[in-house]
Amino acid sequence: MINYLTHIVILILSICAANTQAQQSLQTQVLIIGGGTGGTAAGIQSARLGAKTIIAEPTTWLGGMISAAGVSATDGNHQLPSGLWREFRNKIYTVYGGPKNVATGWVSNTQFEPHVADSIFKSMAAAEKNLAVLYQWHFVKALKKGNIITGAIFTNNNNEKLQINANLVIDATELGDVMADANTPYSLGMEAENITGENVGVTTTSKIVQDLTWVAILKDFGPAADCTIVKPQGYNAMEFDGACTDYYINKKAEAPNVDAKKMLDYGRLPNNKYMLNWPKKGNDTYLNVVLMKQEERNIALNEAKQTTLRFVYFIQQQLGFKNLGLANDEFPSADRLALMPYHREGRRVKGLVRFTINDIAQPFAGKPLYRTGISVGDYPIDHHHKKNPAAPQHLEFYPVPSYSIPLGALIPEKTDGLIIAEKGISVSNVANGSTRLQPCVMLTGQAAGVLAAISILQKKQPRQISVRDVQSYLLGTGAYIMPYIDVPFGNPHFVAIQKIGATGILRGVGIPYKWANQTCFYPDSTICSATFGKDIKDYTGSVFSSKNNIVTLGDVIRYISTFNEKYKKKGVSMENVVKKWAALEFKNFEIDRPAKRFEIAVLLNKWLNPFDALPINHQGKLVTSKIK
Repeated sequence: MINYLTHIVILILSICAANTQAQQSLQTQVLIIGGGTGGTAAGIQSARLGAKTIIAEPTTWLGGMISAAGVSATDGNHQLPSGLWREFRNKIYTVYGGPKNVATGWVSNTQFEPHVADSIFKSMAAAEKNLAVLYQWHFVKALKKGNIITGAIFTNNNNEKLQINANLVIDATELGDVMADANTPYSLGMEAENITGENVGVTTTSKIVQDLTWVAILKDFGPAADCTIVKPQGYNAMEFDGACTDYYINKKAEAPNVDAKKMLDYGRLPNNKYMLNWPKKGNDTYLNVVLMKQEERNIALNEAKQTTLRFVYFIQQQLGFKNLGLANDEFPSADRLALMPYHREGRRVKGLVRFTINDIAQPFAGKPLYRTGISVGDYPIDHHHKKNPAAPQHLEFYPVPSYSIPLGALIPEKTDGLIIAEKGISVSNVANGSTRLQPCVMLTGQAAGVLAAISILQKKQPRQISVRDVQSYLLGTGAYIMPYIDVPFGNPHFVAIQKIGATGILRGVGIPYKWANQTCFYPDSTICSATFGKDIKDYTGSVFSSKNNIVTLGDVIRYISTFNEKYKKKGVSMENVVKKWAALEFKNFEIDRPAKRFEIAVLLNKWLNPFDALPINHQGKLVTSKIK
C-alpha cells in the first residue's frame, strides 16, 4: 500500500519534470510551513493522530534551531520530560549511551551534535505514514479565502513554483512570515509595561528584538593541528575584549567571570566539539531582519556570519586554540557554519490570549490561564541584548517559577485556518525570553499538531476545539499540561494529578530556582479544609464541610458520595473505596486520617471527574456554573 510520503514524492517529481512555467499544486489536510523545532514536532504529532500532513522546509535539515541552526545545547525542561521532548531526548541518550554522556558542557544537561538531531528528526518523520516532508521549498505567499487561510505558495532553488492547498496551516516559520503575509495582526519588538501590565522596567515600546547568532561548531583536531582560518576582513581582537578573563583589556567594562577554557566548555558537545553561541562579547549580533524580504535578509545576515568567523579567529589566534577548527562533519555548507541563523525572536501573533510574565510569576492570581496549559517550560526570562546598547540590559533571570503555556496563545484572535507554532505564539516580548527555548518550543509545536489534527477530525476551526480535548490527547502522549516536577511521567497517578492540577482544585507552589525554575504539587502533603472547600465549590457549587482543620479521607469520600447522590449518579461508598483501594495503588486506608494530596486528586478524578465534566474557555473560565 502506497503511503502518504511516497505519494507526495511522486507528485513532486512530476512537478519538477513538468514545464516550470506552470504552477503545480498539492492537496493536504495540514500544511506546516517550516520544519524547525516546533514545526517538526507539530508535523509528527499531527500525522500520528491521522491527519494527512506536509512539512515544507527551506533547508535540507529538520529541527531548526537545535539542528540546522546549531544550538544543540538545549535549555530547560531537564526535570520536565514531557511528550515529544522526552521521546527525542531518549533517542539522544541511545545514540550517545546515556544521560551522563551528553552532560558535556555547563550550560545544559543535554548536548549533542547538530547532525545527530537532524538524523533523529528525519527518522521520526519517516516513521509516520501520514507525513511528507518537502525540503528546499521557500514560502512565498499565503492563500486566503475571506478570513480563512487555505494554503500557501512556495518556490525552490530552481524557481519552480508549488501551491499547497490545505484544510489547516501551521505557521512554524522562524520569524512569523506566514501570519504577516496573511495580514494576521501581530506584535514585533518590545512593549511598554503600560501595555502588557508587566512591571519589568520597560517603559517604551520599540521594534527592538533580541540579538541573533550564527552558530559555529568547532572540533578538536588534535594538539599538533593548526586549523587557523584566514584572518577575516575587519578583524580586531578588541571586539571580543571581555569575552573571558584571558583577554580583558578595558578594565572599565564589565569584568568577565570565566576563563577561555570555561567559555568554550559552556557549549562543549560530545566527540570533542564546541558550540559557539557565546553572548558576552562573543558572537551574538544585533540585526533586525524581520521585516525584510528574504533576499534582503540573506545579505544582512552575512554580518552575523562575519561576527562568528571573527570570533573563531579570535579563539584560534588570540586565545591560542589553533587545534580547534570548524567541524568538517557537521553542516553541509561551503563555509562549515550552521545552515541558518539562530533567531531568538520574530513576530508574535495577537492570539485569543496573551501570555505575560505576570501569568508566569503568579499563575493562580488573575486570569486562570494555567487551566488551559498545553506545554510546559522552566527556563528563566533570558534576553540577549548585549550587542545593542539601545536595548534594555536588565531583562534576564527574573525570579519566576516554571509554567504552562495556554492553548489560546497558539490561535490567532481573528484569522481562521491558521495555528501558530515556533516562537510566534501570543506572548509578550518579555515572556518570549523563556518560551523561545528549545524544549518548550518543541512541546508547543506538539500541541499545535494535536490542535490541527483534532480540528481536521472534528471538522471545526481551531478556536472551536475544546481546550480539554487538546489537553486529554496530550496527556495520552505522556505530555505535561502542568509543570509539576515532583510527580513525573511514570508515576501511577501522573494523569490524575495533571488533570486535577489543571482544574485548580489542588494547586501547586512555584519556586524560582537558578537555571531550572520549579513548581511542586507536594503529593504527600495534606490540605486544609478551608482551602479545599473554597476551590472545589467553584466546580461543584456544593459546600464542603468538615469537623477537621485538615481534610481527611472520610471527608473526601463523603463529599463525593453526597454530590453524586444529589444528581442521581452512581455514587462512591466507603465499601467501594475500600474494595478498590489497593487497585488505586494506595496504602493504609484509615477513614479518619488526613488525606494526602495525591489521594484526593485520584479520588476526585475517578469519581467526580471535574476535568472532563466542566468545560473551560480559552481564558480558563468555567463555561457552566457547576458540575451536574
